[in-house]
Amino acid sequence: MTSRRAHFNLNSPSPRRRTVVKAAAATAVLAGPLAAAVPARAAAAPAFLHGVASGDPLPDGVLLWTRVTPTAEAVPGSGLGPDLEVAWTVASDKSFTNIVAAGSITASAASDHTVKADVRGLRPATDYWFRFSSGGTDSPAARTRTAPAHDDAVAGMRFGVVSCANWEAGHFSAYRHLAARGDLDAWLHLGDYIYEYGTGEYGTRDTVVRPHAPAHEIVTLADYRTRHGRYKTDPDLRALHAVAPVIAIWDDHEFANDAWSGGAENHTEGAWGARQSAAKQAYFEWMPVRPATEGTTYRRLRFGRLADLSLLDLRSYRSQQAATGNGSVDDPDRTLTGRAQLDWLKAGLKSSDTTWRLVGNSVMIAPFAIGSLSAELLKPLAELLGLPKEGLALNTDQWDGYTDDRRELLAHLKANAIRNTVFLTGDIHMAWANDVPHNAATYPLSASAATEFVVTSVTSDNLDDIVKVPEGTVSALASPLIRAANRHVHWVDTDRHGYGVLDLTAERAQMDYYVLSDRTAPGATASWARSYRTRSGTQKVERSYDPVG
Repeated sequence: MTSRRAHFNLNSPSPRRRTVVKAAAATAVLAGPLAAAVPARAAAAPAFLHGVASGDPLPDGVLLWTRVTPTAEAVPGSGLGPDLEVAWTVASDKSFTNIVAAGSITASAASDHTVKADVRGLRPATDYWFRFSSGGTDSPAARTRTAPAHDDAVAGMRFGVVSCANWEAGHFSAYRHLAARGDLDAWLHLGDYIYEYGTGEYGTRDTVVRPHAPAHEIVTLADYRTRHGRYKTDPDLRALHAVAPVIAIWDDHEFANDAWSGGAENHTEGAWGARQSAAKQAYFEWMPVRPATEGTTYRRLRFGRLADLSLLDLRSYRSQQAATGNGSVDDPDRTLTGRAQLDWLKAGLKSSDTTWRLVGNSVMIAPFAIGSLSAELLKPLAELLGLPKEGLALNTDQWDGYTDDRRELLAHLKANAIRNTVFLTGDIHMAWANDVPHNAATYPLSASAATEFVVTSVTSDNLDDIVKVPEGTVSALASPLIRAANRHVHWVDTDRHGYGVLDLTAERAQMDYYVLSDRTAPGATASWARSYRTRSGTQKVERSYDPVG
């Protein structure tokens, strides 16, 4: 796609030419037409059936996204449909009377008719409204927000935090409740935005609430495009994208289960490199995310002097997961991050002059010892973690399987007296509040290097779903045993679905954990479950008895 006719004026309702907006370009060899499930109202006139979104906020700009359906047959992944011009408009008011930026982009089948506009020249820490139009049709209007200026003394920031949304397992009520808050500066998606499985192949308590499209496991570029398209028909997901910018990283299910640099646990279909390339291309087409180093998701954003956020890619460079119990988890030649990314992370944490150093981290970094869990709990835990049900020692897909990388990173924090590092984590379908100790075996006598807040899944199975028992049953048994074997773990909830709200001030970082009444109910309610915080300078988690709001 190409970009032209971009105009900016921050002070006048009459736009004037100022600069040219950068727009992402994508080329593809399409894998062939593949029907996608989109609303039946798709017609000959251009339509915006997948909503609009924004992401990766900067002090002077934000990335805008949409997908236009030019004709009824031009569904995601089909490779069909003509090129067409898509105009975009940014305003300082919801009624669009004060236009501050505008431009147009050509949408084509080469990018699955997705478009991105990387808008610059905006004011920091400011709400804006935007929309797209094509062929006389306007998209829904949406709100976005820029980041604070680099050196602003920011009083506070608030982020939604989510991960692991299996379409077939339920409805995305977590997104709806976050959207309804109206107080988010942005929201973080920590991976597994989509799932790659075929219909009925992944946990749903034996009930597919709503089927995938395509119905088979996704492998080709057309498959991945179709699956992304299906996800963005969800009204709750579209609602959240329409109220705040997203900051997203990928985990394994944007590719395939337990993906690593050379393959995946369930990959048997052709060359891994081709599948990985297709998944990445579809991701960057369909997500309002700026490709970072070498087309990955590791990058860094800053929010004034309050916080910076280092976002990790823990799939593109990792060595294959170690076999359970064979000792190779400590092999210094194996890596989770890759050398370049680990060096980049260490350098960024050391040079940061912000109060908080946040790390968007797709798999848990705090060590997790199984302890004295019974065989009845070990088997479903192994299923949840994707591990053999016999001889389970640890989750080798997490940082536990790459201990040399973790040791080096934590030693770096200690050697350079780096404080206020907070890992924000998804993946494990449970909620956790952890200290991250230098030496778990001697903790709490030894020091904590950082803290970690892990959010549970939006819908993906957790332990009670796998065992098929009432919610809370497993957690009541497992949580005390897990905490007894892991003294750095302050809280773990193995059973419930939901989301987090991270609230930052100069004095503390607090995560409020919310849970859903029923993942299978489109009108599920949400309620506050727990809150934990870390006070500046402590590197330790403590319970807070009230949510921030």
